[in-house]
Amino acid sequence: MHLKGEQLTGHLERGLQPVYLVYGDEPLLVIEAADAIRAAARRHGFDEREVLTATAGFNWTDLYHAAGNRSLFGGRTLIDLRVPTGKPGREGSAALQEYCARPSPDSLLLVTMTGVDWREEKAAWMNALASAGAVVKLLPPGLAELPAWLAGRLARQQQSAAAEGLRFIAERVEGNLLAAHQEILKLGVLYPAGTLSLQQIRDAVLNVARYDLDGLREALLAGDLARLTRTLDGLQQEGEAPPLVLWAMTEEVRALAQIKAGLERRQPLEALLRDGRVWGARQALIRRALQRIDGQRAQAALVHAARIDRMIKGLCTGDVWNEFRQLAVNVAVA
Repeated sequence: MHLKGEQLTGHLERGLQPVYLVYGDEPLLVIEAADAIRAAARRHGFDEREVLTATAGFNWTDLYHAAGNRSLFGGRTLIDLRVPTGKPGREGSAALQEYCARPSPDSLLLVTMTGVDWREEKAAWMNALASAGAVVKLLPPGLAELPAWLAGRLARQQQSAAAEGLRFIAERVEGNLLAAHQEILKLGVLYPAGTLSLQQIRDAVLNVARYDLDGLREALLAGDLARLTRTLDGLQQEGEAPPLVLWAMTEEVRALAQIKAGLERRQPLEALLRDGRVWGARQALIRRALQRIDGQRAQAALVHAARIDRMIKGLCTGDVWNEFRQLAVNVAVA
């Protein structure tokens, strides 16, 4: 079976499956879901726990040995298997499928991963885990959903905040749920239960946003100028290398220019997206950007990017970061 993150608590109250896979891109969510499964396992008599970490050189026969080891007192074992790469490899895939075909009645297998890509989601080993037990995919809240996520965390410690305060926190922890969790806990330590004022939040919350190039590309395509500005400011303050920033922006500008040129030649959009290797969630962002920018603006943005490249190489003068902001405005604003 496949479960959403919000379904896990109710599922665990009804009973346990012999096998669980918990995965996602945000370590905090994976850790918390795995902790919930471990706690439920203890309540159901899985008193022993064996931790296996499948790094390079891991011997997958250890999985069978862990399942076969029985305590002298007849206790049941939680096998805590961690795959940090999100890819078990050929040997691991075979081992997981074999285990799922005959799961141990005295063991509960919990597999945790981060960084699982779409290819692994379609792999036979993941299908085997879903058939033998439950697969829990954890999706982080987007920027629009982050204030509600923060409100839920505050409610757990009998605190609340107005929308303005929640937005303030969200903007400063953007893209970093672990930091968001830490800031919420800090608010619980600093202030008593009840409603927090904006000033209290301002005094307590640090600017811990994890500005990254993926976020920059997403904001550029979405036309979110406020987020673009914050992200560029953050990257500049964190000392990000200008060539990497230029590469991230140019990749999206070039894709838009190529697709626009193809559309002007009456080529089908689906084929152009496929040829441009535009997959998944990025497709929706590219489609939105194509409605906002025409071919002429896309070509002008490429010329602008080439000028920034010359600045970075010292071939012409100018403020590189100001040029990044101007390029962002030219692409993002309708």
